[in-house]
Amino acid sequence: MSSQSPGEKSPAPYDATRLAEEIEARVTSGKLTPGEALPPARELAARYGVNRNTVVKAITALKARGILTGAAGGRTWVRVRPPQITRHNRRYQIEKDSVLSDDAARASYGVSEADSGIPVQHLYEDICTYEVVRGPEDVRHILRVPDDEMLLRRTYIRRHAERAGAGTSTSYLTYALASQNEALLDPSNEPWPGGTMHQLYTVGVELGRIDDHVLASMPTPEEQALLDIPASVPLLRVRKISYSTEGRAVEVSEIPLPGDRATLIYTTPLEGW
Repeated sequence: MSSQSPGEKSPAPYDATRLAEEIEARVTSGKLTPGEALPPARELAARYGVNRNTVVKAITALKARGILTGAAGGRTWVRVRPPQITRHNRRYQIEKDSVLSDDAARASYGVSEADSGIPVQHLYEDICTYEVVRGPEDVRHILRVPDDEMLLRRTYIRRHAERAGAGTSTSYLTYALASQNEALLDPSNEPWPGGTMHQLYTVGVELGRIDDHVLASMPTPEEQALLDIPASVPLLRVRKISYSTEGRAVEVSEIPLPGDRATLIYTTPLEGW
């Protein structure tokens, strides 16, 4: 027998929109927590009395809004909210000023601290891989590498929490330059206090300027998964080129920044009349 009172309307059946609202409400209320996996679509369909296609549509809509994440056809979980990233060009002078400081002072300010305010020791994951490679031809051209010489490629991957999207960057130095200090060839020395500016200082290079070239494009499927980017969000691709005081390019970095969490701030001092 129904417990519904006379004249009381039955609850509207779930469609994809209402189901998405129900799942979002569970996330907002904390009943579903960041990183928590959702039941399989078939189980959700049975729970809410809908067909599997309705579940798929609801989940797809929530992924597009950055509330859920996970590859199509695989498990879905509540997205771990990424920290906001702010890149200000004034950071480069701060980094240069710290080069002549002691290890403790240099270690207190790096990429993680500058971009998100998260101390590097608080990161869930901090991985650096070094490889000796020929490298992309356009990077070789910028660094003016002779044809018979190689590049040192350093790839950095950082996550602030388990199941969170990664932050990543790739740096190229000429192997001939880096090998002047054997410590620069050892990834176990990462995170290096003072970063690349101090590393270059150890081989006699002072930076005179840094150029940031910024383009936007859609991520590859691999980037979308690694950085945990909703399908409609583009990447801001920063190519950072560091020049010595003699005007020679000594490092090229590729830094992909998801457009849903990155702010770029550039300050240009203007001289008086």
